[in-house]
Amino acid sequence: MKKDLKHQGIRNVAAVHWNLPTSALYEKIVSRQEGLIAHLGPVVVRTGAYTGRSPRDKFIVEEPTSSAQIHWGEENQPFTSEKFDLIHYRLLAYLQGKEIFVQDRHAGADRNYQMNVRVITAPAWQNLFARNMFLAPVGPGEPVHVGPDFTIISAPGFHAVPELDGTNSEAFIMVNFGKKLVLIGGTSYAGEIKKSMFTILNYYLPQQEVLSMHCSANQGRNGETALFFGLSGTGKTSLSADPERKLIGDDEHGWGKDGIFNFEGGCYAKAIRLSPKAEPEIYECTRKFGTILENVGIDLATRRLDLDDAGLTENTRAAYPITHLRNIVRSGVGDHPSHIFMLACDAFGVLPPI
Repeated sequence: MKKDLKHQGIRNVAAVHWNLPTSALYEKIVSRQEGLIAHLGPVVVRTGAYTGRSPRDKFIVEEPTSSAQIHWGEENQPFTSEKFDLIHYRLLAYLQGKEIFVQDRHAGADRNYQMNVRVITAPAWQNLFARNMFLAPVGPGEPVHVGPDFTIISAPGFHAVPELDGTNSEAFIMVNFGKKLVLIGGTSYAGEIKKSMFTILNYYLPQQEVLSMHCSANQGRNGETALFFGLSGTGKTSLSADPERKLIGDDEHGWGKDGIFNFEGGCYAKAIRLSPKAEPEIYECTRKFGTILENVGIDLATRRLDLDDAGLTENTRAAYPITHLRNIVRSGVGDHPSHIFMLACDAFGVLPPI
């Protein structure tokens, strides 16, 4: 792949770091004082004022190629192309003179529906997040893809001006299907990167007769597949990480004509009050090199974690590659599900229609 960011309008930066491995990103995280290395090797970071997703700050650009396909409303807030271009130009100016980090990855384990995604970040730790959460681009003997189908640019230090930009706050997440581009600013919460890609797949896959699903999935000994649907915090990740079953994925999947497939290459588990007895598989991942821990408590002297510490947020998170788990389906694909579980312990208490 040609290593060139001119297509994205990025010029005059101090340095571009392409597809750094985990160890090199660790070095950058520490040298740039973006995070701390905890006991046994995970890296602990802080996301500042935003410790969760900000749905009121997410917009979709209203443009000719996609506007007729989108159900506009409170969830899908429209944003004008003109306003998008203005904030885009200012963000590109903000990046000049800075080090930036790039990961070229895949979304979608099924090759028939796979998308190439380029994630460009100002913080090194968010680049490690992208490396953990999305799929590695190639294997031995496979061709390298020619370029990204979609690009995500995350610059948490760049803030919108609501009076000028037409945003609801200084934070913004903007999806432009016409330009195949996502802009994220004003928030360090890395979940916005992950969910932006989910939004993109939610748009494209149904047009290919694939159902995009917010669910976890695992596989029994005989290959039978189960899905677990539920809102954040209802237990999808915990229940699917069953030591007696193989994990396909913990959060986002597609269901096509050949079965189901994971969108991602990593897991983004809630870390608050994780128990080595109740969630042994996930708990162990909070103690491994390569894992990113967002807003988790840490003793600065001993570098030991306190997973019970909710001082910053209840929404503490662990982002790790799925290969940190022992019992997984490495291909990320499974048969048509034989069981579907609806986890109804949520804010509404009402099962969705089936």
